[in-house]
Amino acid sequence: MNEQLLEQRLDALGAEPGVYLMKNRYGGVIYVGKAASLRSRVRSYFGSTRGMDHKTRELIGNIEDFEVIRTDTASEALILENELIKRYQPKYNVMLRDDKSYPFIRITNEPYPRVISTRRVVNDGSHYFGPFTSAARVNRTLDSLNKLFPYRLCDIEITGEADRPCLYYHIGRCNGPCIGAVTQNEYGEVIRNVKLFLEGRSDEFLPELRLQMERSAEALDFEQAARLRDEIQAIEHVLERQKIASGKRESFDVLALAKGEGGDACVQVTTVREGKMLGSEHFLMTGARIDDKPSHILGSFVTQFYDEAALVPRELVLQHRIDDESIVQQWLSERRGGPVKLSHPQRGMRKRLVEMVSKSAEENLNHERVRWLNDEQRTTMALTELSDRLELEKLPRRIECYDISNLHGDSPVASMVVFEDGRPKKSDYRRFGIKDVSGPNDYAMMQEVLRRRFRRAKDLESTEEWRELPDLVIIDGGKGQLNAALEVFRELELSLPVVGLAKENEELFLPGRGDPIILPRDAQSLFLVQRVRDEAHRFAVTFHRSRRKKSSFQSALDEVRGLGPQRKRALLRKFGSVKRIREASVEDLSGVEGIGPSLAAQIKSELGST
Repeated sequence: MNEQLLEQRLDALGAEPGVYLMKNRYGGVIYVGKAASLRSRVRSYFGSTRGMDHKTRELIGNIEDFEVIRTDTASEALILENELIKRYQPKYNVMLRDDKSYPFIRITNEPYPRVISTRRVVNDGSHYFGPFTSAARVNRTLDSLNKLFPYRLCDIEITGEADRPCLYYHIGRCNGPCIGAVTQNEYGEVIRNVKLFLEGRSDEFLPELRLQMERSAEALDFEQAARLRDEIQAIEHVLERQKIASGKRESFDVLALAKGEGGDACVQVTTVREGKMLGSEHFLMTGARIDDKPSHILGSFVTQFYDEAALVPRELVLQHRIDDESIVQQWLSERRGGPVKLSHPQRGMRKRLVEMVSKSAEENLNHERVRWLNDEQRTTMALTELSDRLELEKLPRRIECYDISNLHGDSPVASMVVFEDGRPKKSDYRRFGIKDVSGPNDYAMMQEVLRRRFRRAKDLESTEEWRELPDLVIIDGGKGQLNAALEVFRELELSLPVVGLAKENEELFLPGRGDPIILPRDAQSLFLVQRVRDEAHRFAVTFHRSRRKKSSFQSALDEVRGLGPQRKRALLRKFGSVKRIREASVEDLSGVEGIGPSLAAQIKSELGST
């Protein structure tokens, strides 16, 4: 842009509030911002970049043009900013991920209202609660509500003159307005209780329900009294699980933020109503960069989230102060129709609440980040986590795992499986038949296998596959198997990272450490260790079964001189079993291909008869 023309356009800007749109060389909108004073805010983009973060410098480097829209108030500017961000999806704005897809709970504006899920908030007199993170969460909530309150689930026109009610009436999930079983006022009372429950104001209707139960009992309507009793108990059970967040009957939202190393961000919103924690949802933000300040990300979230939210509470408890706080506070107050307080606790109960919500945001961000990762990224994460938890000097790119398979010492075998960069390398798998150990002694068997494997590693005449050493050795078993392996490594003067993996609780035992390491249940490192261990077990069991099968086919035929594999197969094909071979005559035996009279007589003699 021509500098003289730029200066003229900047000078022409007034000090009024408004919205500005920054555009690239192709005319595309790359950033939308609001300002209490357009002149000072827009001019700041065309001055010195000293002290600016990397993202802002990158944005400025791509600005070729700008456009401004004046508004009467700063609140109007904020509303317009939200609308334009949704319309243009600018590259450099921080935005709610898939903000249009969040579901709400809607109580319809009908004579006999329904309680349903929706993704659109319409100004038609309905009551809305939300947004929620997922449709599954909404459906679970709706199912719980209908178990507590018998409102209708159908969408038919209610006249009270239907021929018969549906199944929900018979199982107590609907009070039957379609057949006139309740009046409109009675049905409305049920819906009122649903609203109060969703608002966390259950104490306002429970006394009335108890009074109705007592009146029904006095009137000898024991069926109605029992139904109300069950309803009260179910509601109280739900309320018992709601955590007390404040000793006072306060209502507020707690917002905390977690940022990833790549700039990705997650905001956790926990709802407190009447002093009780009703629920907590996490929302992902896109467009955030590493150098974006938490105040900027959280501020962007507040304006976008509460522009869509069904309810603005009296107070927002924030982890960080947000940008343009006074403007946002004024806009929130207008949205609510009453004053809204923005607080930033430094101590006490609310500070502890913020810390708790912040930890939830971090956990949810980590969980979501794994969902975004491709296989290669998951593998790198798993190897990095494993290296950190086991305090290895380098990433365990080559992992070898050993497992013993035997049944009371019968046909014992062992497996060695190899994973490289988190994937099985089947060409390096090895099977071992136990040679030197008799009886059920897993420790000695493991030592035999490790000696045979790592002696080959030290033998210069071995193949390259045998000489390659692992970055980590996993022994299937606990402390005993680990100590047995360490004896072999000391004997062979090998220094290799080795751990024992106990199956029951997925515990990792390290040399010289008393307490095991337990990886988090959702850690990629745990999933990798489990895959390696399961593959070693599968490979060992498969080999063991084949050995046992082969052993089971060995029979008295193996002891007959001159009877090779081909002739044994011919006999078994002909007679089916050793028992029937014993029962056969010499003439019958000599009729088998490859077996003459003399060999038939020898078979009969050495096998004997039944």
